[in-house]
Amino acid sequence: MGRRQEGGQHGQPCQHDPSFRGPIQKRSCTDIICCVLFLVFIAGYMVVGILAWLYGDPRQVVYPRNSTGAYCGIGGNRDKPFVLYFDLLQCVPSIGALAAALDGLQCLTPQVCVSSCPETFWTVPVTAFTSPGQRPDQVWTAELKRLCQPGLNLTDTHLTAAEIIRRDLCPRYTIPSKPILNRCFPWFNSSDLGSFSLDGLSPNGTQEALAAGVRQIMTSLDARDISVKIFEDFAQSWYWILIGLVIAMALSLLFLLLLRFVAGILVWLLIIGVLGLGAYGIYHCWREYSTLRAAGASITSVGFSTDLSVYGSVKETWLAALILLGVVEGILLLLLIFLRTRIRIAIALLQEASRAIGYMMLSILYPLVTFVLLIICVAYWGMTALYLATSGTPLYRVTPNNASAPGCSAVSGNQSCDPLTFNASQWLPCVTGCTFLAYDTKGLLQRNLFNLQIYNVLGLLWVANFALALGQCVLAGAFASYYWARDKPRDIPPCAITAAFLRTLRYHVGSLAFGALILTIVQLIRIFLEYLDHKLKGAENPLTRCLLCCLKCCFWCLEKFIKFLNRNAYIMIAIYGKNFCVSAKNAFSLLMRNILRVVVLDKVTDLLLFFGKLLVVGGIGVLAFFFFSGRLPGAGSTPPALHYYWLPIITVVAGAYLISHGFFSVYNMCVDTLFLCFLEDLERNDGSVEKPYYMSKPLMKILHKKNKTKDKAKTKDKDKEKVKAKDKAKK
Repeated sequence: MGRRQEGGQHGQPCQHDPSFRGPIQKRSCTDIICCVLFLVFIAGYMVVGILAWLYGDPRQVVYPRNSTGAYCGIGGNRDKPFVLYFDLLQCVPSIGALAAALDGLQCLTPQVCVSSCPETFWTVPVTAFTSPGQRPDQVWTAELKRLCQPGLNLTDTHLTAAEIIRRDLCPRYTIPSKPILNRCFPWFNSSDLGSFSLDGLSPNGTQEALAAGVRQIMTSLDARDISVKIFEDFAQSWYWILIGLVIAMALSLLFLLLLRFVAGILVWLLIIGVLGLGAYGIYHCWREYSTLRAAGASITSVGFSTDLSVYGSVKETWLAALILLGVVEGILLLLLIFLRTRIRIAIALLQEASRAIGYMMLSILYPLVTFVLLIICVAYWGMTALYLATSGTPLYRVTPNNASAPGCSAVSGNQSCDPLTFNASQWLPCVTGCTFLAYDTKGLLQRNLFNLQIYNVLGLLWVANFALALGQCVLAGAFASYYWARDKPRDIPPCAITAAFLRTLRYHVGSLAFGALILTIVQLIRIFLEYLDHKLKGAENPLTRCLLCCLKCCFWCLEKFIKFLNRNAYIMIAIYGKNFCVSAKNAFSLLMRNILRVVVLDKVTDLLLFFGKLLVVGGIGVLAFFFFSGRLPGAGSTPPALHYYWLPIITVVAGAYLISHGFFSVYNMCVDTLFLCFLEDLERNDGSVEKPYYMSKPLMKILHKKNKTKDKAKTKDKDKEKVKAKDKAKK
């Protein structure tokens, strides 16, 4: 437990400084070059967002379009959120002759916005064709009039019913349908068809043709970029995701309040629980082994099998598990016996952290600042990615309403048009329309969408890591001022959180951006490796797979190490105000001089915080799974219809982890800060009147340390003088 007085390979121990009283107030700006680089990057990130906002149109992933390109569900079609296809048979290439020629169109038939999908079978009566003068209001009832093209008045028009059908101004049949992805698709049983048939097809042929038309539309929808589907799911479920994140925030606050009062009890309960779980595992393995040994079940009777479940019925399996658990349990018991003092130090630091948080209750609320900053980062990234993915001007093509009609051979589907100025008379005798095709992807912005999306991802990672670093540095500055206060709580600076926040923003933006950039680069490499792994899943080269797996493992370890190093560097930055590299070096040297204490404290703290994160993330994840998969009994609201129901679940779980990590980082940063201050306290001071310890009395009691008062020092000096006088008298 003694201190190292001489310097070694990990640097010189900290020297006593009588003027040191906690975080240094007189400091200068650090890592200015990185600060300028970060600000320039943020300016570029804002430019990317402005360009995306100017050229993007996210309505296309939320609302469907009719044939003219107008959105259904907003604007003039606010009360008509669904799209109806007049003739699904025209969506099948074998039936609609021009369907294969118009690449990108979902279907050649007119599409209109409707308030609700049809619910009955109906077809135009034969008299509409045999009686040329039959009026349209004698064919389409009041219920069916709402399905016609907008602006058509069936009572005042001079067109006959046959002409309206030829021009595809009204549907010639309806089928019971339901809205799927805001599009009316057939929804009926085979028995409901009866004698209903279309275009001379049998009832079964009619059903197969309709199903083929639906598949053609769904194939066209599935051909869209997956990112568009993802954003559609977010648009449908964002408020449920937000509710899940609020619940995660409430659970995190509750666990922190629990730590405030029973931190020590929870640590011992967790340690005893782990040992008890291991003891039960040993007992269970012994019971299974005894039963199978009596039954004579052995691995020789089973042999080799690819079905791993059969090995659970042989005694050797349980014997091996018994030996393994026994060894692990023995190691844990030995560690508990030999490291009990250091575990007590860790518990004392946890309790000291609880007292520090109790004196600075504002620190519990600070994660809300980090949470808001992360929400802003993620929201800005999501909106920028959405606007970039939907950037481009709409394209329209001239299409015939009946491709097989005479005179339509000249309409190739490649002629551009404007729905506002389109003149159908120039295409007579073929009846045509100006139909929405797709969005232009050949502009300058669209050609660089991939690069802009990469910039967007880089911006998300760097800014999010900076927000987390800012929170760590601010909390470290506040808790360091608590530790180095001689008389607690009287000497604790007022508004310590606010002062540390302003001090960090004024002097150390560059250092925080530097540390966040290093972490971001490693995270980008990991994302790239995951992308390569996804692309090479079908590769049969074992060397490539092994190399990729090793790289992923190495960079995962590197990311963990950099996070650990950054956190301790931010503590040193908050206390001494030096640049990132010097602070990281000093923190690393101090920790290496006390490596055993670091390992014990880190594992005890990790065990406690892992338990809390498991409660929050696991509980929210299970709740989100049951809700979005439609398995939550008694739910007041039904889950939204989604392409991928697992997408909001992953989002909620990831968000809950970030939130719990943000809240638990208060406790973690408090413990880490107090621990570094504690190590420096041991190196700087020796408990004398000139060099008193700043640590709490419980810590001094565990370490068998104590501060000498002036009275005790005087008494001790007098005793020494008496001893010297006696020695002289004897001589």
